[in-house]
This record gives sequence, structure tokens and C-alpha cells, in this order.
Amino acid sequence: MKTPPSITETPASLGYSMPAEWEPHQATWLSWPRKDGISFPDKFEPVPAYWVKMCELLSQFEEVHINVFDDEHENEVSGHLSAANLPFQKSAVETKKPVRIFLHQFPAYEPWCRDHGPIFVTREGVTGREMAVVDWGYNAWGGKYPPYDLDDAVPQHVAKYLKLPLFSPGIVMEGGSIEVNGAGCLLTTTACLLNKNRNPGLTQVQIEQFLKDYLGVKKILWIDHGIVGDDTDGHIDDITRFVSPTTLVTALEYDSKDENYQPLMENYETLLQMTDAEGRPFRVVTLPMPEAIHHEGQRLPASYANFYMANNLVLVPTFNSQFDGEALLTLREVFPDRKVVGIDSRDLIWGLGAFHCVTQQQPAI
Repeated sequence: MKTPPSITETPASLGYSMPAEWEPHQATWLSWPRKDGISFPDKFEPVPAYWVKMCELLSQFEEVHINVFDDEHENEVSGHLSAANLPFQKSAVETKKPVRIFLHQFPAYEPWCRDHGPIFVTREGVTGREMAVVDWGYNAWGGKYPPYDLDDAVPQHVAKYLKLPLFSPGIVMEGGSIEVNGAGCLLTTTACLLNKNRNPGLTQVQIEQFLKDYLGVKKILWIDHGIVGDDTDGHIDDITRFVSPTTLVTALEYDSKDENYQPLMENYETLLQMTDAEGRPFRVVTLPMPEAIHHEGQRLPASYANFYMANNLVLVPTFNSQFDGEALLTLREVFPDRKVVGIDSRDLIWGLGAFHCVTQQQPAI
């Protein structure tokens, strides 16, 4: 294993930066949900089918690495994959079969790999492209859902498995709270990153410096508001996404009486005034919001913006809404060279997240 950098060195100082999600992947990382987890109360039965579907689609274009909890959980996951005729390799078991799905006993209580999984950064080294892992602290969105110690340790397991250097900034940060354009810019929300349940001892300027030091970005862009029902306090991946270095896709609510209408309009107006690292304005494309979805009296954070960009593929949550078609058409226009697949996510969103929330990309090197 490579010797990790000393504590005085940051990824940026060593030439690392975080690639954009649309850049080529080696793999997607997932954490498989558990019956004993708390993410899908009283409605777990339809949930594993989403992970099977992701494995089926993603493995056509890249590797899929799955974190499982223990032997019992691994056997359960193996059963789902076998039933779908998807070849896979169990943890610590070598196979001569050509497989693209790999299981690892890197336990996590809950399946939100975007937030507790590794963040990969890359650089051009002397002998080619090199990669490292950034291990931000994870506290289950401000300590809302303990315990989370195992989830917090996942990036360490992944770095050891891949034999990669590991950087530990020592502050709380979730992957769903940040968007990078691969050209020096990072977009986030004040609602999440400045929330006192994350890093109460840090100022906005100090948080910006951590992002620059550990993700290799040059310019931090801020919008204010998350969407109603989002228990993460306003993750950017439910609202606004980079789809190219110069283009943003952002959610808009069409119903002026809906409680998301004004906050999303304010975000949109802020985005129109933003410029990239070179001072050029972004192209801003709008996505509709689906009609409000409630379950057991709770507003759920249903948003088409929570899509995931894989190699030659975009996975999009749909909600049996009149706006599903418009959202898919918009994203197909944005991604003309990728297969854009809409998947009914009404059962998945009960966990308060969708496809971007449960995936984490590993760049190709």
C-alpha cells in the first residue's frame, strides 16, 4: 500500500482534484440496504429491487462494487443477484468468471453511499493518472440517525482495498452536498454546509478553504435553499446539478402555491448571476418538479435532479407524475450521447433519497 501523505499535505497541494461525475468511471459503489436499517420503515420489501436494477444497468457499462454488512447480509444480496441472473464475486472469493459486480464486507447501517462513501480525487502522475480517497467525516446529517460509526468508516475500507492514499480532513461533509464541474468550480448550499449541526466551529471562509484544499477546486458557488422534505438540510443533488463544465440543470416548481416555488425560484435567479472559474456565465437548464408526494403525512423530497451519471447511462427517478415525460425529455437533450433511463421511484423516495443519493462514482485512471 502506498504511504499516505503527511498531515501537512493536502490533495490540492499534491495536484489532486475531484473529477466531474460525467467523466469516465471505473466503477460505481453502492451500499446495499438492510431489513434492520431505519431508512425504509414498514416498507422494505420493494426496496432491494432498486439495487438489483441498478446492478443490471450499471454493470453493462462499468464495475459495480457493493458494500454488505456481514455474512448473512451477503448471502441475502447474493440471492437477489442470482435470481436476476447477474454474475458476481463474493467478498474474499476469487472467481475465474468474467464479472463486473463485486461484494465487500464493508458494513454500513444505511444505504446512502453518496454521503458515507469515499470521495475520489485524481492527478496526473509521473507514470500516469493516480487516484486517492478523501475521507470526510460523516455524522448522519447532523446526528439525526445514530449509530453511524460503521458508515463513517466505509471510505477507509475502500482506500485499503484499492491500495490508495487516504486524506482525512477532519470535518463533516457529505457527497450529496457538493457538485463539481471538473473545471475548478464547486456548487453547494448555505442551508446544508453552514448548518450548525455539521461544523459549528467553522466559518464559511474556512469551509471554502477545506473544499479547495481537499477537492482541488478554485471557486465555491453558493445557493441558499433546499427542497421541502429533505432531511439532509438542503443537499445540492436534489436541486441543481452540473451536467458539463458550462451547463447547470436546476429544479423549478411550476405551482406558485407549492412551498417549494419561492425557494427554487430564488435559487434559479442566483444561478443566472453566477460565473465559472474564468468569469463566464453558465447555461442554466430547468427541470420541472413532480407533484408533491406524501406518505404517512410526510412530504417526501421527490426530485428529478437526483439522477446519476454513469458511463453511457443516466439513471433518473420518476414518480408517476404528469411531469415525468418533460423531465426525461430535458435530460435526453442534455445527454444526447447517453442512455437516459427513468425508473419509478415512489417506493425508493420513502427513504428520502433516490439514485444519486445511493451511488458513488470511482473515476477511471
